Amino acid sequence: MRPSEDADQQPAHGQSFAGIRGGSTLPRVGCVIVTYRPDHEPLLRQVAAIRPQVDDIVLVDNGDGSGLPAFSDGFGLEIVCLGGNEGIAKAQNVGIRRVRERGATHLLLLDQDSLPAADMVACLAEGLTQLRYAGTAVAAVGPQYCDHRQGTLSPFVYREGLTLKERPTREPQSATVPTDFLIASGCLIPAEILDTVGNMDETLFIDYVDIEWGLRAQYLGYASYGIPAAKMAHSLGDDWVVYRGRRFPVHSPLRHYYFVRNSLLLVRRPWIGWPWRWILVLRMAKQFVFFSVVVPGKRLVNAWMMAKGIWHGVIGRRGKL
Repeated sequence: MRPSEDADQQPAHGQSFAGIRGGSTLPRVGCVIVTYRPDHEPLLRQVAAIRPQVDDIVLVDNGDGSGLPAFSDGFGLEIVCLGGNEGIAKAQNVGIRRVRERGATHLLLLDQDSLPAADMVACLAEGLTQLRYAGTAVAAVGPQYCDHRQGTLSPFVYREGLTLKERPTREPQSATVPTDFLIASGCLIPAEILDTVGNMDETLFIDYVDIEWGLRAQYLGYASYGIPAAKMAHSLGDDWVVYRGRRFPVHSPLRHYYFVRNSLLLVRRPWIGWPWRWILVLRMAKQFVFFSVVVPGKRLVNAWMMAKGIWHGVIGRRGKL
């Protein structure tokens, strides 16, 4: 997947989102939920929470569907089963294609472990409207999320020089917050943006898929924004570890493989630029040391999987391990 050469193309202004789910000039929002061996109760709560906020829901299961709960007919849910774990990027693309076929003008992406607030889509839509009426070329808008295990609101991240910085998380006067990328879950994307930026990169399989898409959109002239008024609960990582007063998410050794490998795959992209190459390599090096030396448990297997990820990144191996 390569960025379009037309980096100066500007998106047309969208429809007004005022009074979403009750106005006369509403967009058609299609929601794509990606699952992989989900816990039933959180998934049912998620679908119940998002159903009143969108027009269509397509659930794409990275399996044969046998692990899904029984959904009420009232949800009007379309389920697509991939038969096996094909990765989050492919599942998102399958869902995106389906909701666009059903007439969606805007796409909402959700992971199985996210719970949107009752007005999340309305807040995202209002923020998107404000940005586009101001003439801003917008790739996506996303909510501010909170992991209940950590208890703090997520920051919106941006690059300054060779470092990543965080926007303040509590600025009520800021209706929109510029950021270099958003996590995929909770993102609201105008459908026509994908015609220029392209879909999610399936060669990455999982991890850095959303970062790659956000940076690709940014390279093509489309910005991402956080909408602090839009809230979402979201579980990040399998667990958390506290180190020097800060909390860090802990993932499986396999996920560490993809983090490291995909960092190097992004570094190889000609459009990334040297500041991001430095940030990605430095972040990868810190991750290697932290999870193979500092964090207790699975140090050796973490080191082995990350070493394998480095090798595969160097030789350019892509897709599923």
